Amino acid sequence: MTEQLTPDPVAAADVASAGGRSLPRALTPFRHPGYRRLAVALVFSSLASGMWVVGLVWEVIRIDGGPGTLSLVTTAGAVGVLIPALLGGVVADRVPQKSILLCVAAVELAGMGLVATLSALDATTVGWLMGVSFAAGAGMAFYYPAYSAWLPALVAEEDLMAVNGFEGMVRPTIGQAAGPALAGIAVAAVNPAAALGLAALSSLVGLLALTAVPRTPVRRDLTLGEPGQGAVASALADIREGFAYMVRTPWLLATLLFASIMILVMMGPLEVLVPFLIKDRLGGGPGDHALVLAAFGIGGALGSLVMASRPMPRRYLTVMNLMWGVGCLPFIAMVLATAVWQVVVAALVLGVFFSAPMVIWGTLLQRRVPAHLLGRVASLDFFVSISLMPVSMALAGPVSQWIGLEATFFLAGIVPGVVAVVAVVAARLPADELAHPMRDD
Repeated sequence: MTEQLTPDPVAAADVASAGGRSLPRALTPFRHPGYRRLAVALVFSSLASGMWVVGLVWEVIRIDGGPGTLSLVTTAGAVGVLIPALLGGVVADRVPQKSILLCVAAVELAGMGLVATLSALDATTVGWLMGVSFAAGAGMAFYYPAYSAWLPALVAEEDLMAVNGFEGMVRPTIGQAAGPALAGIAVAAVNPAAALGLAALSSLVGLLALTAVPRTPVRRDLTLGEPGQGAVASALADIREGFAYMVRTPWLLATLLFASIMILVMMGPLEVLVPFLIKDRLGGGPGDHALVLAAFGIGGALGSLVMASRPMPRRYLTVMNLMWGVGCLPFIAMVLATAVWQVVVAALVLGVFFSAPMVIWGTLLQRRVPAHLLGRVASLDFFVSISLMPVSMALAGPVSQWIGLEATFFLAGIVPGVVAVVAVVAARLPADELAHPMRDD
């Protein structure tokens, strides 16, 4: 018999007591005590990750490492993410998600604590940094699908939009702004060990908050597998089932194909070419580049907040894909800019249109993908997102030298919009969204 989700009596009582109160839509998930605790864990985990990134860079510099050394360390993390990415979804659909997240948080804490200790003892080596970076990357491959699959078990379906919006605010503001800023202050005032120690402390608080979140059962009947099937064969069968669902589900396949093309053409210009645009064309420096990145993060937080405060659009598939496609047009404004402030404004708009549809996408997966497949589908989404990022960044430089900087930015601005229209029309997304309404009001 399929294992049923056991309602959290505390959450039920809390929702009942809130029945007479009207909360803003963006705050409704916090009616659920379990999610309040998970939100605390998310905030401190994001803060730890932001501090870790900066602390790791300066620890490499402290041991006299250069760009090549830093590349080795970051590549180890990327490889760590890629290798188990699809397996992470299999595990998320088989093991209680809280157990997975606790394991990932413990690995993160151990790695940060180890590097902080090594730094304080002046015993850090490149090998240690690569090993910890690889382990942290592998943890992330298990974290994302488990987290995505867990949310529908903790909050009501109508609150998922607000949940994804809140998380879309936390990651840029806490993970990409507050965390790096605190780490930078710690490095400047003390040393990298201090920043890494603060990261470990924040990770510990996140882990403790996570332990207080109610444990929920796996929403899948695990007795339906082939009798006598080995672990490897069973895992491969699970992966095939996830792929088969993706291929036979037009809205999912079309969006993932579109997203893969979008990431391929836009991430390289954003991450690799914008600094050179600022330096070579506009006479800017590192501070100006930091402003552009901050604007992108602020835009992402604003876009997520606005989307979380609104009901799911009736034309949710069309709106989501077209927002992503049209939202890349600021790349054209960037390459035509005559001052840094114009690039900053373009980055702000780009951040809004990049993150707002992510709120719809996360909610869409959690509401339309069957519960027993959600972990594997989330891992496919994660795999598509991360696998093409390094390819895009590797191609950005050669392509810009071949066709020119302006042509590269124009492609980044125009191609996603064209492909978005093709995806909407070819997959008949307007008919699909009308046949499967998700409006809650």
